[in-house]
Amino acid sequence: MIIEFVGANVEAAGKSVAALTSSWGYQPEPAPTAKPVNDPDTKSVDPVAVTSLVVSIPSAMLAIADITDRIHKRRRASELIERAQQLRVQQTAARLVYEDRSVNLATLTPDQLLDLIADEPSAT
Repeated sequence: MIIEFVGANVEAAGKSVAALTSSWGYQPEPAPTAKPVNDPDTKSVDPVAVTSLVVSIPSAMLAIADITDRIHKRRRASELIERAQQLRVQQTAARLVYEDRSVNLATLTPDQLLDLIADEPSAT
């Protein structure tokens, strides 16, 4: 996910969100630059291995894991939106950046944010 800050206190906003994500165990990274497609260091995933792994996990376990993961992510999304709303008071906007558009984080609900992230092509 790429978050862009626009406004008066961009540096403070970046530090504020970085502190929040660090408390979750995720260190912020600068936006990646484009890499050549035929990079020899690029690793690929064996689709047969992935398929056999997915098939071997019982569906009930997956359902429980999905619900637990969604609850955990929803809590974090809520914290991120609250931080974006606090930054809005300080005249700084935090926006979720896509290739063709950007969305103001302060205007989203946690479920909307999770759905937007899930719709990203690079979402894992």
